[in-house]
Amino acid sequence: MNMNFSFCSTSSEVSYPSENVMRFSVANRLFSPESVRIDEKWKKKYIHLPCRGTRKVIASSRFVAEQLEDSSIVKKSLLRREPVEKLGIVRTLLIDNYDSYTYNIYQALTTINGVPPVVIRNDEWTWEEAYHYLYEDVAFDNIVISPGPGSPMCPADIGICLRLLRECRDIPILGVCLGHQALGYVHGAHVVHAPEPVHGRLSGIEHDGNILFSDIPSGRNSDFKVVRYHSLIIDEESLPKELVPIAWTIYNDTGSYSEKKFSVPVNNNGSSLGNGSVTSVSENLENGSHWPSSHVDGKQNRHILMGIMHSSFPHYGLQFHPESIATTYGSQLFKNFKDITVDYWSRCKSPSLRRRNINDTANTQVPGATQLLKNLSRTRSTGNGSTYYGSPKKSLFTAKTNGADVFNLVDLSYPKPHAKLLRLKWKKLDGLAHKVGGSRNIFLELFGKSRENDTFWLDTSSSDKARGRFSFMGGKGGSLWKQLTFSLSDQSEITSKHAGHILIEDAQGFTEKRFLEEGFLDFLRKELSSITYDEKDFAGLPFEFCGGYVGCIGYDIKVECGMPINRHKSKAPDACFFFTDNVVAIDHQLDDVYILSLHEEGTTETSFLNDTEKKLITSRDSSARKWKDQTLPAIDSSQRKASFVPDKSREQYINDVESCMKYIKDGESYELCLTTQNRLRIGNTNPLGLYLHLREKNPAPYAAFLNFSHANLSICCSSPERFLQLDRNGMLEAKPIKGTIARGSTPEEDELLKMQLKLSEKNQAENLMIVDLLRNDLGRVCEPGSVHVPNLMDVESYTTVHTMVSTIRGLKKTDISPMECVRAAFPGGSMTGAPKLRSVEILDSLENCSRGLYSGSIGYFSYNGGAIVALSNPEDEFEEMILKTRAPANAVIEFCCDPRRQ
Repeated sequence: MNMNFSFCSTSSEVSYPSENVMRFSVANRLFSPESVRIDEKWKKKYIHLPCRGTRKVIASSRFVAEQLEDSSIVKKSLLRREPVEKLGIVRTLLIDNYDSYTYNIYQALTTINGVPPVVIRNDEWTWEEAYHYLYEDVAFDNIVISPGPGSPMCPADIGICLRLLRECRDIPILGVCLGHQALGYVHGAHVVHAPEPVHGRLSGIEHDGNILFSDIPSGRNSDFKVVRYHSLIIDEESLPKELVPIAWTIYNDTGSYSEKKFSVPVNNNGSSLGNGSVTSVSENLENGSHWPSSHVDGKQNRHILMGIMHSSFPHYGLQFHPESIATTYGSQLFKNFKDITVDYWSRCKSPSLRRRNINDTANTQVPGATQLLKNLSRTRSTGNGSTYYGSPKKSLFTAKTNGADVFNLVDLSYPKPHAKLLRLKWKKLDGLAHKVGGSRNIFLELFGKSRENDTFWLDTSSSDKARGRFSFMGGKGGSLWKQLTFSLSDQSEITSKHAGHILIEDAQGFTEKRFLEEGFLDFLRKELSSITYDEKDFAGLPFEFCGGYVGCIGYDIKVECGMPINRHKSKAPDACFFFTDNVVAIDHQLDDVYILSLHEEGTTETSFLNDTEKKLITSRDSSARKWKDQTLPAIDSSQRKASFVPDKSREQYINDVESCMKYIKDGESYELCLTTQNRLRIGNTNPLGLYLHLREKNPAPYAAFLNFSHANLSICCSSPERFLQLDRNGMLEAKPIKGTIARGSTPEEDELLKMQLKLSEKNQAENLMIVDLLRNDLGRVCEPGSVHVPNLMDVESYTTVHTMVSTIRGLKKTDISPMECVRAAFPGGSMTGAPKLRSVEILDSLENCSRGLYSGSIGYFSYNGGAIVALSNPEDEFEEMILKTRAPANAVIEFCCDPRRQ
């Protein structure tokens, strides 16, 4: 078989961690009374007063539309904050600025407010719709404006938020990051470049004792540390008199998670860690305009504004991210905003401002927050609303279209109409694996004699059994077997970006071609929904995959997951899957072999169980191991006649990295995972032989070999990263890798390099960004309060590299299907960056071809809905790209250039 293999390099991940770790003491900040405007039309209000050092001064008073009480009453209110009334729930309208951290805020507010917020995108409602829900239906008690890419000066980036900040003067509003900048901008403050971009790093915060910071310490030396993701800031010198500064940091007081690590209170998740068509800000940048400098009168302001409040309206802004896993007192900040909301409405005496009795919990919940979200979906955009076709220098958000909405993830067709009952039979062969030479020999004996056509092997070639305990393999099997090959249609030919053609081949060799208007994932979800099962059939099995769909999803399937349309077309299929009814599973920890077979209720069972057992026993008893060793000695480098050819030169790649850095500097992204591809034509090389050589030279816990004969496609995968897993108890888990370093040549050097990675500020910042992104992705489909991070920035060691790995878990909502879990998180954040949507748009403009199956996922959907496992490769900068491709690339060249293997 003459095949052209394409091996893709790993990528560049661009961020701006600071190498400057010098620290300076935070100067005491003393504000004169003249620096605070007190609106005399208001009586008893929250007011801002001077504060020295970390001493907490809290001013609490009342909102009424009359004269301000005399100063003696104000002085008395300084002594303490009057307690707010106890409250069952608070109803929040959460505005999503197309960010990848919005659902971290959603999770936190749900547990604190007692009811989930209603999430809308910033271009989803007209002002008339917003006014109706806010003032006529009185459906919300407060508003939270999320972070997001870009700038409040660009209408596309901020949407309806500026109008809300101008018009909703009598509704409590909290703006986070971009929302904070919007609060400043709408009142005339200047949004400028920060002295340097700060993404995924921690800073100490000093505040003035404002009510928003109740029960939170202040000062650089306190344990109040926050995570920052921003390139732009509000210039404090430009603040109008109606905006009051309430929190600061010093511009170079940044550090890594490990540097700022300390004993912290319970954080957000209960862990101990803490309308119209508009143009993009990128157009302005291309036309030569630049953000103003943060220098004032030739001197750099050493203090960076981290919090503001309006002197008359109940509006607050925070530049940092309280929802981050590493921010301390994040939950307390959201709780304080809830208390502010309760206080505000309970103390409001003016009939024109009075809303419902906030303590009346009988009628407080919006008639099902989820139902409201569904009802409003008529105005939703396709996916994340982008119809971007070209360079991000053009408009990123230009129009709305009809289509599926990834944010409305409740699986309405999860009930299973016309379902067929599949029954499972299985056998366990105790301690057999090593007796027949392990999984390699088992695969060769059972599936390697027919040129490996239509076979799969979800392999683990790592010696660490804890990271890859089970292997699964199979081939063309019983009457239920089929092969699916899906390719997205050309965008110019269709109105739906999800649409494409699927070819279905059954066990008898008959083929059927269909056009899928709603895309592949929707098709697969319906297929899985048509299957029922009996839990007794797989009781006692120690693994999740018992048969079902196994295969790969290409990167371009991102258009079915809320991402923009694909700028490039993949030459390979966009998804290939088998429905496998016969599976062999190997427990590498206990050395057991399991044989499994599915059949439809009422049909005859196949002989697969008995036939396979007989083959394995015969192989065990055979004295000759004809499959025992096909490995040949490595050939000298001088004998190698070929090498991988990069799509881009080193110079062009570095130029692209610099472009990414500019996008980050201008606030368009926090982190960009840039890729390029290296190619080698290998002709008649045997795919399975190549994979066997690869797994020997570059063992990995999540390796795979798949052969789809109808698509003329073979995939050899060697990955350390598990993207997503769902177990039968509904626990969803992601394990992203960010940060890689080569192993040392001696134990001492190896340990030193491992510690270097563990303490690297840059790698910790990148890992933290992806952890927060995946907390967001899981937060969209998991029960509120269930998303947690049991392992943050652990260093794991592999044959050739050390990597930094984190673990994120959450309990899946019962009305969400496994397919929607994939839709919520795909493509993996470690392959794209954050915020994911804007990052993908930028990357599509810089990369000159489709990523295809690379940056996609390999794995399975069990017939019983029990598990998803998706495998992908991590990405990093250019030199790290070379490091991480060295082992697999050398293995391929070594194998393919040896004439003895042809």
